Amino acid sequence: MTERITLTGPSDEPSDGDRLPPARFAFDRQTWKEIAHLLANLPLSIVGFVYVVTLMFTGAGLAVTVIGLPLLAVGLRGARQLGKAERARARALLGLRIDEPSPLPVHRTGFFGWLWSSLKDPVGWRTVLYDFIRLPWGIATFVVTLTSLFVLWPVLPFIARGLTNVDRALVRGLLSPSDELERRIAELESDRGVVVDTAAADLRRIERDLHDGAQARLVNLAMGLGLAKEKLLEDPDAAATMVDEAHGEVKLALQELRDLARGIHPAVLTDRGLDAALSSVASRCTVPVKVTAELESRPAAAIEGIAYFTVSELLQNVSKHSGARSASVDVWRADERLLIQVSDDGRGGAGLDGGTGMAGLADRLGAVDGLFVIESPLGGPTVITAELPWRDRQDEPAR
Repeated sequence: MTERITLTGPSDEPSDGDRLPPARFAFDRQTWKEIAHLLANLPLSIVGFVYVVTLMFTGAGLAVTVIGLPLLAVGLRGARQLGKAERARARALLGLRIDEPSPLPVHRTGFFGWLWSSLKDPVGWRTVLYDFIRLPWGIATFVVTLTSLFVLWPVLPFIARGLTNVDRALVRGLLSPSDELERRIAELESDRGVVVDTAAADLRRIERDLHDGAQARLVNLAMGLGLAKEKLLEDPDAAATMVDEAHGEVKLALQELRDLARGIHPAVLTDRGLDAALSSVASRCTVPVKVTAELESRPAAAIEGIAYFTVSELLQNVSKHSGARSASVDVWRADERLLIQVSDDGRGGAGLDGGTGMAGLADRLGAVDGLFVIESPLGGPTVITAELPWRDRQDEPAR
């Protein structure tokens, strides 16, 4: 099976207008929808024009006063709702599938942050322009369509298709999201949520490991040393035995803290880089692993850390679930991307829904504009490719 997780980009598919049934002399369902759209253009364009002229020009005229700019900001936010209604009408009657623009960000800087984000909203300003220029077009389409219903009805389907194609172009040009920019904003907002959730989950894991592991062991150590202190004069031999046990507890606590620190950020990764850190991870795998890292320089610390933990998680899956006899890790740079490939000769069948943490890895990589591909047919082999953006490592500041 093959699963691919990647960020979506601009579609290369044909526009929705190209998917409509061709215009013909018969009055089919799509033709009646287009006629209804054209007849509704006049009342709706009047509403939009009156709104723009009344509220927007009033706000602009009062911009020198205290209420002018806030009124203009409210008008732009209201224009967003008019644009939303027009997009819904285009979807219902014109068969035009168009995404909603990204919502305005929630500002925590108070009134002035809200005011500034509203005044510079490109979606609101494009909707204002759309409503302002549509009144003449609404009048023209209403008159032509109504007249054609009685005079030119045999060719009205072709007239309606031509007029609604202009409407489709206007909606796409002025009411659609800002193409790549709007899509990128939506992706980044989604990715930010993933990063926040992942960081919170990691913090909870660290807290749980400290509470259940090292902290509990240190509490027992303190109690043991307290008892040894009480018995020091009464029974020195028993006290010495308890001190020996406490010494063993100290060693175990130190080992647990080292393991926890390695899980947060291993020292070998900071000191010696990705090649040495991955070799260290591979040495702890229950399956023989060959590591090949062809990197002339080190990537940024954040990218290096994500690459390390990705390989670490994948090799844990190899140890626990694959049934493999051997595995390999290859890391290399291609242009401005860091590529990681982990392969094994196990039983295969790995997937995002298998409960092995693959979905979490895909989310982490997606949050930094990465790519995660699983090729794991039943019976094996399994090849998992991860791709990260390459960022050069900045020099460490002098201490």
